[in-house]
This record gives sequence, structure tokens and C-alpha cells, in this order.
Amino acid sequence: MKLTIERSTLLSSLAHVQSVVERRNTIPILANVRIDAQGSDRLRLTATDMDLAVVDEAAAVVEQEGAVTTTALTLYDIVRKLPDGAQVAMRLDGGEGGQLDLVSGRSRFRLSCLPIAEFPVMGDDELPHSFALPRDHLRRLIDKTRFAISTEETRYYLNGIHLHKADQEGTERLRAVATDGHRLSCADVALPDGAADLPGVIVPRKTVMEVRKLIDDGDAPVSIALSETRIRFEVDDAQLTSKLIDGSFPDYERVIPRGNNNILTVASDAFAEAVDRVSSISTDRSHAIKLSLGEGQVTLTANSPDTGTATEELDADYGAGPLEIGLNARYVLDVAGQIESESIRFFFADAGSPSLVRDTGDSDALHVIMPLRV
Repeated sequence: MKLTIERSTLLSSLAHVQSVVERRNTIPILANVRIDAQGSDRLRLTATDMDLAVVDEAAAVVEQEGAVTTTALTLYDIVRKLPDGAQVAMRLDGGEGGQLDLVSGRSRFRLSCLPIAEFPVMGDDELPHSFALPRDHLRRLIDKTRFAISTEETRYYLNGIHLHKADQEGTERLRAVATDGHRLSCADVALPDGAADLPGVIVPRKTVMEVRKLIDDGDAPVSIALSETRIRFEVDDAQLTSKLIDGSFPDYERVIPRGNNNILTVASDAFAEAVDRVSSISTDRSHAIKLSLGEGQVTLTANSPDTGTATEELDADYGAGPLEIGLNARYVLDVAGQIESESIRFFFADAGSPSLVRDTGDSDALHVIMPLRV
């Protein structure tokens, strides 16, 4: 194998694939990236952790076709530190099990390799459901929900985003839902053509985060294909294939409160900043703050036997009876971070019931936060 590639082109492709590699691996080959020089002008990079695989292609000048695997994180670190505009030459010395020579200007590196035969190949299962989704729609579904994904491994069926077709007042929508049992986030976009028979699936947390990196820039639609066990995202020259979580997502509709009639509307930025300030006092694991609602205002309070107390008042639109409710400040800030309009609206029932939160300018997203005792 022998090729030359521009440093920024190689770095961009390596950035897409290297983050899949776990820093601690008990299987040496999983620490490697597979490099395939194809035809006269394409370089193909592949990385996998056995559950998730990312492939990215880049333009290169290929003098001799071939393939090799070498340590992904080391290669990425080297290329990242090379100067902008540099040309990177790669040459495999001694066949598959040999060493990869990398030359750029006066810099020379020789990297250890492992045989291609050891590199795992992800099964190419049939993916009967396919559709194209606007990139901004996929970004929206992920950003509005990913912070609510559970990290508790024992409840593995909550360790991802539930992607499915939903009915919203008689209109079919593509919906993403995530919950960790303490809060829930839900977002809708228009159902794309080809998704009418979409099965409900759970996309793993790591897959969600890797896809979000791939769609960070650009405007081209994302091609999505899936079955009940696998999903594939195609973004520009990159392709990500992942196993899906084998489990049943809970009936989240039962958690969404329907009769919360105590409505608080407050300026979103001012509210988030006040929550952040007041919560500095709260040192317990729940980061508890108390919201005291009264005519035309809301008072935020935090108490800690170790650090003291904090109180802040805000003007608000509230006309119902007095109400006090405890919430996790971190959960509130996560939700507030997704509010794009100037105000945020809370729907309360009582101190012991879940709170519904909405963006006043976005009817296609909602959030639920469970109360705390304060």
C-alpha cells in the first residue's frame, strides 16, 4: 500500500472514526483503525467496537492499493499535530503484519500494525426500512432529547433514544423520546417519505452521540436505513452502522401529565441564570431547589446545612393560587438549555406531581420533570 493525502482531509476522516474506539480495550484489534487504499483516488477508514462501526472515505492519491490496521488514537494524535497544509505519505512495509511508514515533511513515523484478517466485520443484515431525513430535523431530535438518556446500565432499555412513528392530533410524526425515570424529553418532526411502516426502535446512547458529531456541519439530508436490530446512517462520505437496543421502551405517554392547570411563564434566559446562581448553594446529590409561585412572580430558594441559603425573585406570568414545588436544578438547566424562544412555560398540578415544561415558541417538543421533596 502506498498513498498520499492532504493532512486536513485525513484529520477530518480520522476524527469521524477514532472516537468509536474505546481507550481501554481487552481485544487489541479493536484499538485499531482499518485503512483501505482503493482505486487511484480513495482512502477508506473503518473503526468499530463490535456494536458500532463507522466508515469514512476521503480523497487521496493512491499509487498502490492495499489495506492495513494500525492504532487509531496514535494515528489521530500524530495527524492532529502536523502543520496545516501538510501532505501525508503512507506506505506499508512488509505486508499486512508489517509496519506502516508515515512521512510528512521532515517528520517520520513507523507504526505497528495488526493483520487485516483479525479486524471484525459488522454483519450486513437487510435493512428493509429506509428514508432521508433533513439534517436539521435529525439534529433537533437528538438535541432536544439526548440529555435525558439514562446512564443506569441495569435499565438498559432506557440507555438510548426511542425513535418511532407517532400520531400528533391526527398527523403522523417522527418522534424521539428519552427518559431516565426522573425526567423525560420528547420531540417531533414531520414524518419523512418512506417511514410510514417504521418500527419503534431504541438507538443506543453511544450511537446517538457519534451520529450527532457526524451531522454537526453541513446541510445535506441524512439517509437512514434500519431493521428491528440494526440501524445505518449515511452522512456525506461517512457511514455509521449500529446494533439497536433489544428491549421494550416503556409506555411514556402515561408519564406525560394532562391536567396541570397551574401555569407559570417566565423569561427563559433570566430564569436559567437565576436557577444556576441559586443552585450554587445546593450541595446534595439531587441539587434541589424550591420554586415558590405567587401572583406575578416566582421565588427560587436553595438550602444547605453546610453552605447556607440562597433566594432570588423573578417577575413571572402566574395567576393561580400559591404553590411550592421542589425540582432538580440540573434537570431544569438541561431543559432550559433547549429553550429557543424568549420564555419558558411550566405546567404544575401540585407539589407531588410531575411538572410539564414547554418552549412557548415550539409546540413539537415537551419535557417532564419529576418533583423533589424540599
